[in-house]
Amino acid sequence: RILRMKNSDVGVAVAIDGGLYAPVIKKAETKTLSAISNEMRDLASRARNKKLKPEEYSGGSTSISNLGMMGVRDFVAIINAPQSSIMAIGASEQRPVVRGGEIKIATQMTATLTCDHRVMDGALGAELLAAFKDFVEKPMTMLV
Repeated sequence: RILRMKNSDVGVAVAIDGGLYAPVIKKAETKTLSAISNEMRDLASRARNKKLKPEEYSGGSTSISNLGMMGVRDFVAIINAPQSSIMAIGASEQRPVVRGGEIKIATQMTATLTCDHRVMDGALGAELLAAFKDFVEKPMTMLV
């Protein structure tokens, strides 16, 4: 059975003593970046203090897991059932890149998307990663 989600409810993995919670930002598509940031800060704090209600960490259509803050360069995250995907965010770091035939230093990070191909076509996942890359490289576009 395939569930069609009406809203973009996004889980965000939060490490706690002895485990992991993935509080869910409900209806993320209707919220501003600032509102999502504030809500995530609140949910993460309450997750670490084990004050979340079950409805705050259940559901969701996708999740994000960021181990970059722990220095992990890249990793593959496991999908939280019944979600269809999870994005793994690695550490941003200075790396050499070739631009215009010259070696330059640029800040780069790795984002890996794991998709359940029974539900989500890989090409759609590639489109999501491309859109994410555009937002990261041009963050002002998230504000318009």
